[in-house]
Amino acid sequence: MISSADFERITTLIFDIDGTLTDGRIGWDGGGNAVKFFHIRDTHWLKLALRAGLRVGVLSGRSDAANRRLAGEVRLSFALEDAKDKIAGFEDLLRTYGLTAAECLYAGDDVVDIPVMRRAGIGVAVADAAAEVAAEADWQTRAAGGCGAAAEIVRRVLSEKHLLDQVMERYRR
Repeated sequence: MISSADFERITTLIFDIDGTLTDGRIGWDGGGNAVKFFHIRDTHWLKLALRAGLRVGVLSGRSDAANRRLAGEVRLSFALEDAKDKIAGFEDLLRTYGLTAAECLYAGDDVVDIPVMRRAGIGVAVADAAAEVAAEADWQTRAAGGCGAAAEIVRRVLSEKHLLDQVMERYRR
């Protein structure tokens, strides 16, 4: 069971991409480039987390232009792609940013995400995650991957850290 104290420690949000920030489907255009769809609400809430002072980034086993475009447009704090061994990628992020695992929330959807979910301070499974992932998660979203799950995660983190009212103030004027 996660507590408010667990959320208070969170400084960094790390998201898997395929199946977490997207619905998991990948297509290719005529030039062989990956085509993915990101929910605008998710990307907006990632920006809100950044505005609130949180570090936000992605840890993906794939590497493609769609991932890099997302990272650039949202201005993510970091984007680690082609991480075939996600726990090694996570440990790399901890070293690079001088973080502890307890400061990190990791969100994923498939079995490759389990080692990082176990190690992170808070592990989150999206609503349509594999059963094995849901069983390991500290919390599971109501929204599916690519359909508002990231927005739900950010909203809860900001709320638990008592930052939501501050972030929402600009929309209440």
